This record gives sequence, structure tokens and C-alpha cells, in this order.
Amino acid sequence: MKLFSHFAAVGFSNSYLIAADGSRDAILVDPGILDVVLLRLIEDNGYYVREILITHGHWNHYGGVKTLLKIYDARVWSARPEMDGIECTVLEGGNIKLSGLDVEVIPVIGHTDDSLMFRIDSFYFTGDVLSAGRTGTTPDNVSRELLFLELNEKLFNRDGHGIVLPGHGPPSTIRAEANLFHKYERPSY
Repeated sequence: MKLFSHFAAVGFSNSYLIAADGSRDAILVDPGILDVVLLRLIEDNGYYVREILITHGHWNHYGGVKTLLKIYDARVWSARPEMDGIECTVLEGGNIKLSGLDVEVIPVIGHTDDSLMFRIDSFYFTGDVLSAGRTGTTPDNVSRELLFLELNEKLFNRDGHGIVLPGHGPPSTIRAEANLFHKYERPSY
């Protein structure tokens, strides 16, 4: 498997390009913007974007999709049936095979009502639910507690060597984030 990351100054967000070994079909995660750097990353490596995975419906995670769809005949996957007129194939959880890769879809309640994490191999694309050293923002205390419970149940009990690739900031590991999570007591409300 090949994995490339792209940082966009607009929205300060990360996008990820993934392809199976020997394949030219690629998956793009959270294309917040399609700039020259991302387009060159795709084209200079000889990839064709077939699938676009969206972790949640914030513009800085899907803002580049309309332009991408003018270049590539890709299918867009998210928890929503559409975003700003972009038709999406709805994901609710489970396992799917895309562009020769096994993708686990993990819904996570708390940050938004449509947040998804994606696991491909040992990489966890967490969007905004988890970044290095912090969890995602939430609209209220109940949602915050739900997010903590979801992360504890759906992520922190997995292989600690799994790599966390967030929507913002540097990568981390499940072990590092679980240690931080369990080290600091959550506030009581």
C-alpha cells in the first residue's frame, strides 16, 4: 500500500491519498481543497482518484470534491446522502473493499452527527474526532461525554501501534492517544 499526505493551508487540514500496491486506482480522504500541490501529488504518481472518503460534513474536509469530480469519475462516500449538492454513497459502518483495499468504516458520535473514522491496514483516518493530543470539539457536554465513550470503545481498545492520521495536525498512534486519554481524568459536569 502507498500512502501520501497533503496539508492545505486553507482550512489547515490534512488530506490523504492511498493506493494498493501495483494499482493506479486511488482513494482520497478528506480533500478540503484541490490545489496544485494535491493535483501534482495525484498525477505525478500516476494515480486516478476512484473513491473519495469524507470523515464529516465540515467544508474544510470536502471543499475540493466538486473540482475533483470535474477531473475524476470518483464515487464520494460519507455518512450523508449529499453535501452541498454533491451526491454521496452513504456509509453506516462495517467493512467495504475500495480500489483493492479493505476499508473499515467506524461511525463516531460526538464531534458531529455524521462523523466517521476509516481504517485501512493499520492507519486510522480520524477526521476531527481525534488529533494528536486532543479530541474533537463538541457542541455540548453530553456530546463530549459521548465522544469520549465512543473513542474508548471503538479506538483505544485496538492495537496500540495503529497510526492515527487526523484531519488536522501531525500523526500519532493509538497507544499515545489512549495513554493521554486515560492519564487525564475527564471533567465531571
